[in-house]
Amino acid sequence: MNIHEYQAKQLLKRYGVPVAEGGVAYTPDEAETVAKDLGGPVWVVKSQIHAGGRGKGTFKEDPNGRGGVRVVTNLEEVADNVKAMLGKTLVTHQTGPDGKQVKRIYIEAGCDIKRELYLSLLIDRTTSRVTIMASTEGGMNIEEVAEETPEKIITETIDPALGLQGYQSRKVGFALELNGKQVNAFSKMLAAIYKAFLELDCSMLEINPLVVTGDGNVMPLDCKMNFDSNALFRHKDVEEMRDEDEEDPSELEAARHGLNYIKLDGAIGCMVNGAGLAMATMDIIKLYGGSPANFLDVGGGATKERVTEAFKIILRDPKVEGILVNIFGGIMRCDVIAEGVVAAAREVSLNVPLVVRLEGTNVDLGKKILADSGLPIVSADNLADAAEKVVKAVKEAA
Repeated sequence: MNIHEYQAKQLLKRYGVPVAEGGVAYTPDEAETVAKDLGGPVWVVKSQIHAGGRGKGTFKEDPNGRGGVRVVTNLEEVADNVKAMLGKTLVTHQTGPDGKQVKRIYIEAGCDIKRELYLSLLIDRTTSRVTIMASTEGGMNIEEVAEETPEKIITETIDPALGLQGYQSRKVGFALELNGKQVNAFSKMLAAIYKAFLELDCSMLEINPLVVTGDGNVMPLDCKMNFDSNALFRHKDVEEMRDEDEEDPSELEAARHGLNYIKLDGAIGCMVNGAGLAMATMDIIKLYGGSPANFLDVGGGATKERVTEAFKIILRDPKVEGILVNIFGGIMRCDVIAEGVVAAAREVSLNVPLVVRLEGTNVDLGKKILADSGLPIVSADNLADAAEKVVKAVKEAA
């Protein structure tokens, strides 16, 4: 789960991390009130969406205008810029061409920026440990820095048994070319950030830029936090920060029905039981020249109703030109899957090719249900046969 910048800063502040003062606003009048309370003479008006690159982004309604982060010097400008952003669609390199609608604005006190750095903590799947990434090239796309000048990326892996050590914080601080006092302040701040990362069950915490101010202080100017959704039951306060407007409606609907669904860019919808089998299914679709439209795991104990909902969620995607159902019936019974597929196909008036591969518990009954349905469902003998048939059917339909 992601949260907005202002929410991430609220959490960091709770752990003693120094952040600039600010407030969120939903109208120009609220923004002006926040700015008055902060005092001047400089404010930063920031669009709040779950995406990076806001400052360099453009609004669909004004592609030649200013980006989603603006520095202003009087209260009238605060209100005018908020008015120009709210309700508009901001397009950045992370949103894709569709962009995201801005529904809230963060007004923050301006600061004197001397240097911009990069800092993040993330779960490194290679080492299964929390890893610090830092760079002197803050404020830029870290992906470009990693590709073009990888020597400017500093990494430090934290032993989970020992935790973050003082020498590691100092090592990163000196690598960021901070001076003595700044290194001490940075070490204290990094310890607080690491504590927040662990206690809040984060999967990623990114500060870009981390700035050195004119008076020598070190502080986050922007912050993104991503949380392990499976751990949110431990953090009701964090879960309340969820902004469903920023999430894919189909993924939200799937979660309500206990389905694991992730939308992709392909044309072949997939419904599978088991994450490993789902990954294998997507791989073999690619192998036969197709492209998966989604990852969807109905789980091991799905009901007919859940399967029906899964089917409808797949078909809501206008890019879907064919569907492959691949079920291995262990706990899940093939006849239950078949009943769900037939019910859903009838309810939504199926108009794309459908290939079904069933194997396992009650497979013969499941195949009989499909055959007796009177629907144009193509049966497959194995996974390779299923992938070949669905890719061929989609190409012929096109």
